[in-house]
Amino acid sequence: MSSTYLGMPALPAYGQGNLHATEAFPAAAQRELGNTQLRANLGHATHTIRDKRLRVVAELPDWEELRNAGAATKASVMARLPELLEQFEANFTARGGTIHWARDAAEANRIVRDLIREAGADEVVKVKSMATQEIGLNEYLEEQGIAAFETDLAELIVQLDHDKPSHILVPAIHKNRSQVRDIFLREMPGVDPDLTDNPARLAEASRMHLRRKFLSAKVAISGANFAIADSGTLGVVESEGNGRMCLTLPETLITVMGVEKLLPSFQDLEVFMQLLPRSSTGERMNPYTSFWTGVTKGDGPQDVHLVLLDNGRSAALADEMGRSALHCIRCSACMNVCPVYERTGGHAYGSTYPGPIGAILSPLLTGITSEENASLPYASSLCGACYDACPVKINIPEILVHLRSVDVESRRGKAAAKKKLPGQMDVAMKAASWAMGSGRRMALVEKALPLGQLAAGPDKKIKKLPGIAAGWTQSRDLPAPPARSFRDWWAKERGNTSSKEKA
Repeated sequence: MSSTYLGMPALPAYGQGNLHATEAFPAAAQRELGNTQLRANLGHATHTIRDKRLRVVAELPDWEELRNAGAATKASVMARLPELLEQFEANFTARGGTIHWARDAAEANRIVRDLIREAGADEVVKVKSMATQEIGLNEYLEEQGIAAFETDLAELIVQLDHDKPSHILVPAIHKNRSQVRDIFLREMPGVDPDLTDNPARLAEASRMHLRRKFLSAKVAISGANFAIADSGTLGVVESEGNGRMCLTLPETLITVMGVEKLLPSFQDLEVFMQLLPRSSTGERMNPYTSFWTGVTKGDGPQDVHLVLLDNGRSAALADEMGRSALHCIRCSACMNVCPVYERTGGHAYGSTYPGPIGAILSPLLTGITSEENASLPYASSLCGACYDACPVKINIPEILVHLRSVDVESRRGKAAAKKKLPGQMDVAMKAASWAMGSGRRMALVEKALPLGQLAAGPDKKIKKLPGIAAGWTQSRDLPAPPARSFRDWWAKERGNTSSKEKA
């Protein structure tokens, strides 16, 4: 498929909002691993969500069939994306909505700013939206003198603490309730100084803080979980009711949505409304599900806009191996089962989308052009748990391997262009190829096994290796090699057996 659709060219590998990692994953992960409170918070939260999900998924005898149906639907959408976008645009505008096309983060931010100013507002309320985080909308609006207030509780916590989300679905997963109480006492105007860390009291404090904003805001900004092509309908699923308030009270509603969120018809929701709540929060049904189709006179917002965002998606779509990453429904199931994410948290990934899906989605949207993004596909043990958990069967490990190969080939090409000497890995692989290419040469190498025994010392562990191999022993010990090889043992045993038979 072409990397350009509807006249929107594929984007270059830079200037993509908050998608670029701020530092290489290995350095960031090493730092985060030292945060014991973070690891305790993450371990408790991910295990709780994971256990709930397993229980409700086990209730459905056709869970795998639902996954297959979800994967097939999303693959069909990607194959028909230009056609479905045109169909959606026609139906959305026919019902009183206005479509805006945005090639990148900068264009999307300018569109939203202009719409807010046209409405005569200097503040907005927001429903949790990964797309607006991706383009850095809150930071941009602040620079333009417009205040954006997050209304999702976890997003509010992160915003008040001047922090960044650490999870797609539960942005404040890295904080416990005592930390939340301290943030409210420090940052929330008019909060009760005797506030405790009781969850009900914390929720009450956030409601009182936000109620004034809901009632006074002229403009609301939302994301969208789904867009239905055959009716021009948008949908948001959420758990707190704040989304319903934002979608119904203000006069102007602006939605920012990635172009991949389309579904062909309402019938397709039957599958996704079973997959999404079970995979995300371990619930059988989502507490609040809101749909709106254009403008209804006298009911709800009368000025309705949708910013359709590319921001690298057409480039990802052009990658035959990686395009299935665009099937993602942002459930976060892959993060809750990932052993790497559970220990490092989302901040270590550096970009908007953390965890296994972020390790493939961010490089696909921006291109593996920097050391920071190039390290993300290596932020995985390739255990496959993410693939097993994904409700739309995105083969994340396969895409990770594909992106690693792209990175290796890119580095090899750069080294050749600069006529640089081969690196340690190149030399090691060449040496291994030479040794393993001949049984005789392999036998010669095996003669050095006793040296490994000597290096291991009396405790039979090699704790430090030189050069590139030092990365292995930095976090684990290498067992001492055997005293002799299997080849040597077999030769001697066969010789002994022959001697006994002759005797």
